[in-house]
Order: sequence, then C-alpha cells, then structure tokens
Amino acid sequence: MTVPPPRSPVELTLRGVLLGGIITLLFTAANVYLGLKIGLTFATSIPAAVISMAVLRAFRDSSILENNIVQTVASAAGTLAAIIFVLPGLVMIGWWQGFPFVTTAAITATGGILGVMFSVPLRRALVVDTMLPYPEGRAAAEVLKVGEESRHGGAESAKGLSAIIASTLAAAGFSILTQTRIIAGEAAHYFRVGGGATGVSAGLSFALLGAGHLIGLSAGMAILLGVAVGWWVVLPILTAAAPQAGDVASWASDVFRSDVRFFGAGVIGVAAIWTLLRIAGPVVGGLRAALSAKRGVEMAAEDRDLPIGVVAAVSVAMLVPVAWLLHSVIAGGPLAAREWTLVAGSLIFVAVIGLVIAAVCGYMAGLIGASNSPVSGIGILSVIAAATLLVALFGRGGPAEQTQALVAYALIVTGIVFGVATISNDNLQDLKTGQLVGATPWKQQVALVIGVCFGSVVVPPVMQLLYTSFGFAGMPGAGPNALAAPQAALISALAQGVLGGNLNWTMIGWGALAGVAAIVLDEALGRAGRLRLPPLGVGLGIYLPMSATLTVVVGAVIGHWYDKAADRHADAESRKRLGVLTATGMIVGESLWNVAFAGIVYESGSEAPLALVDGFEGAALLLGILVFAGVTWWLYRRTRRLHAA
Repeated sequence: MTVPPPRSPVELTLRGVLLGGIITLLFTAANVYLGLKIGLTFATSIPAAVISMAVLRAFRDSSILENNIVQTVASAAGTLAAIIFVLPGLVMIGWWQGFPFVTTAAITATGGILGVMFSVPLRRALVVDTMLPYPEGRAAAEVLKVGEESRHGGAESAKGLSAIIASTLAAAGFSILTQTRIIAGEAAHYFRVGGGATGVSAGLSFALLGAGHLIGLSAGMAILLGVAVGWWVVLPILTAAAPQAGDVASWASDVFRSDVRFFGAGVIGVAAIWTLLRIAGPVVGGLRAALSAKRGVEMAAEDRDLPIGVVAAVSVAMLVPVAWLLHSVIAGGPLAAREWTLVAGSLIFVAVIGLVIAAVCGYMAGLIGASNSPVSGIGILSVIAAATLLVALFGRGGPAEQTQALVAYALIVTGIVFGVATISNDNLQDLKTGQLVGATPWKQQVALVIGVCFGSVVVPPVMQLLYTSFGFAGMPGAGPNALAAPQAALISALAQGVLGGNLNWTMIGWGALAGVAAIVLDEALGRAGRLRLPPLGVGLGIYLPMSATLTVVVGAVIGHWYDKAADRHADAESRKRLGVLTATGMIVGESLWNVAFAGIVYESGSEAPLALVDGFEGAALLLGILVFAGVTWWLYRRTRRLHAA
C-alpha cells in the first residue's frame, strides 16, 4: 500500500484573505482616527495575528502560514492609513473641499503597490542577509508560533502562551486605567535651565516598553543619545535665545515643534542617505538573486519572491495612473503651460526617490520596528525635495493661485511617495515574520498587494466622515472640535515654506551636520569593537517627542538586563524567548485596547469617554508611576518564575 505524501499546510487562501479584509475595516478606521486626532498610529500586525489565530482555530486544516497571510493583509491595510499624514493638507490649503473617493483611493493604492514592488528585491538584503532585529516582525512570529504550538500541546508552548496572555491583560488593563484618569498615562516635568527651558517626559506605555525590549540595547542607546542632544542640548540653547515668561511646558513644546524637529529631520536625512550607501552592495546582491530566479535557477519555496519581470511590469503599469493623477491636478490650471515637463519629471521623481525610500524605510523597520520608524520624517524630506524641484521650474513670488497649485501638486506627489514609504516600512517587517515561520515570500507579497487594495477602499470614506464631522485644524472654517492632523499640517506648511521662501533651512542644516557627527561616532565605535549607535536611531530620538522615546530606552535597558541574567542559566535561549513573548504581549494588549478605545471615542463623541475623575492630576501621576513600575516588576518576575517552573 502506497502512503500518500503529507499535504503541504494551507497558506494563501480565500478565507484568510477575507478575514484579513474584515480585520482591515476595524484597524484602518481606528488608525485613521487616532492619526488625525493625536498624530500617532499603531502597528496592526500583532493584534491581527492574535485575532486570526482565535478565528482560524475553528478550522481543522488552518495553519501558521495561513495565520501569517491574514496578519500580512491586515497589517498592510492598517499601515496604509498613514496616508493621513499628507492628504489632509490638501483640505487645509483649500485645494480640496473633501476627499474625492476615486482620487484619494488612487493616490493611496498606487503608492502602496509601488511600495510592495520596490521592496521585493530588497528582501534578501534587508531580511535574509542581515542582523537587523526587526522587533515587531519577531514579535508577530513569536505570537504565531505560540498559537501553533499550543494547538498541539507541549509544556514549552503552554508557558509561552501564559507569558503572552499575562502581559497582554496587564497592558490592556493599565491602558484602561489611564483612560479613566485615575492614573496618568504620561509623566512629564518641564523646567528652566539658565535662560532656557527643557524637560523630562515619558509615556507610561507598555507598548513602548515592550518595543524597547525587542529593539535591543544598541538601538535603545542611540535613541537615548538623540533624546539627550535634542532635549538637553539643542532645546535649552534655542529657548535661551528667545526667552519667554509664563508656562514653561508650552514654551519648550512650541520651540521643539518649530525648530528641534527640523533639526531632527536633518539628522534623519543624512542618516538615511548614509544607510542607503551602506546597503547598496547587499541591495545589488538581492537584485541579482531576483534575476537568477527569472533565469530559472531552482530556489526553495521559502526563498522565492515574485519574479523580477512581474515586479518590473507592475511597477511600470502603476506609473500610468500616477501620470493621470498628476495630469488631473495640472489640466486647465495655472501650471498647464508646463504640464508634460511636470508629469515626466514627477514620474522620474516617484520612481527614483521611491526606490531610495523603500530601502531606507525597510532598514528603519528592521532597526527599530515599523511602529517607531520616523516615516513622517521621510515625508518631510520628500515634500522638501518635491517643492524644491518645483521652485527650480517656476521660481517664487508668482500669483497666489499658482503657488496654491504648486503646493497641491507637491502634496500629491509626496502622498504617492509616502505610500511607498509606509508600505515598504511594513512590508519588510511582515516578510521577516514570514521568514521566521517558514512562509513563501511571493505569496506574502501577493497578500500585501491585496491588503493595499483593501486599505485604499477603506481610507477615503473614513477620512470623508471625519472631515464632515469634525474638520481639520488650519483649514478654512475649522471649528473648535477640529482634528489636529499634526503631520499633515507640518508637511503642508513645509511645502508652502519652500515655495514661499520661508523654510527653516538653518535648523535642517545644523541637523545635517549633527547627522554626519553621528555617522562618524557610530563607525568609530564599530571599529573599536564597542556598542554601536545607529545614526537613524539618534535621529529618531531627536525628532520624536520624548514621551514616545524615553520609555523605549527604559525597555531596551530592562531587556538587556533580562537577557544578561538569562545567560547565566543552562537554558538561556528558552528563557530569552519567554522574555520576548512577555514584551510581545505588552504590545498586543495596548494595541487591541487602542482599537476598542478608538471605537468608543468615535461613538461617544467625547475625547475622554471613560474619565471618572477630574482635577486628580497630581495623585494620578504618582499613582501611575507606581502602578507602571509595579506591574513591570511583576511581569518580569513572573516570566522568570515561569521558566523555572
């Protein structure tokens, strides 16, 4: 009797794609709202993986690879919501009176699909042949592995599942308490230093703490250096040069937004160029490997990307709707005299800058995770480059309607490039997850394109709903409840500044010099065999608010101590894996609660629908710090005991 060969586990299935699409509706809507409200979005791959496992467990033939496809579809769509960091600027400058569905969806889809295609040849260089940590990619893989192993039993998988569940519930519970305002969600103190001002702030966030554990000590110390430079050197100098009386917090925060972030953008720009130069060799190797697949060289399934011919054909095909979009902005308007020059130049810009940005964003995702990557910093550099090229063609000081059209054109080009940035940032993170669980790369890449299409359909109506309900700060007729949309406001202001001649080039230039210094320092440390300080991490520490970075640094230190203690035990790797799972649960718990809370905020129409107290700030701050520290201590102590058991 012939025994039939074992069936391959299911992977790219219709039910997986549909489930990913359903999850997309929830996560994309939540990310659009939160991004417009507070300027932050959350990574959707890990909560998508958790939901997928819970649903697909009901099917006997489901597999870890199918769960991976679900989270790939959902994370691509959720990540694409970051287009809100650009497109509301078109409403703010009065060019759009809402979000036309076809145009908005086309901008989102073309940029997203180009992001998938541009990152395909980067997979080998940045995912396979690299030591980049990919914290969220690793975390998602651990979630999927534990879910798969628990299906078949085993003491080790039971311990892992217990670690994830405990930290998930703890993180979610703490987040709920912060929304009641019984405990504070952020600890901050601003003070004067001589004639200037500075401060210390840290978000009491288990998602940030868990991300710090996963990125490691090197990236964590680079971020700390950036925090020190931005907040404790540059900010006191700048505030001392423009002294103010009154509220120190508002003074310091205003100078940070108007000057220090541009300094950080300069560091990121130089570090991004250096990163590209460093990975140029491996990228060429990845292209050669893709070409070898086209020539018919046999490759294992888990190493097979989309054929390079398909990648090239789809990329070129996407430039056709991009050309149509750009033509629709120009036709019949004040820029029509140079229509074909503009369109042709913009297509070259999108293709060349898009490839560069795909490489840089993929590297950043590998270094610090998709959630913490300063993609909005890449948007800043893109809009500056696009606007500068337009100045070269049209000059400054033209009629008001021409300047408005130029700003709108720069924003639409930036929107397409931004889609490339966000998706390449997410794509390589998902491909790392796939590599760790044994997925087929080309199937994941197809799933990413499907996720982009789902997200492109969901984003426009959600943005239109929020526009008609609340409006955006800075747009004509904005009301008191208008959504801040901070990144879109900054990027549109940059475009207007470049085209109007009043951009803060001074701080960007000083930041570029600081970026060169950071590169020299990192290379010197590497040659001396010391702990490296990645320049992009330094730029991140300067550019982002301290409340979003200092807790990541704390998590990196705690994770380092935990791993050093694990090295003293016989089964060090198992102990370290439980630590990774505990950190993963922290991210899962807070992310899932963010989704639920966004729905509560939307339905209630209140910014604080769960608030139980008012005027409790002092006690809430002390209580928040104590509870956060206590829960952190308990989680890591429980993890150590869990391993010992």
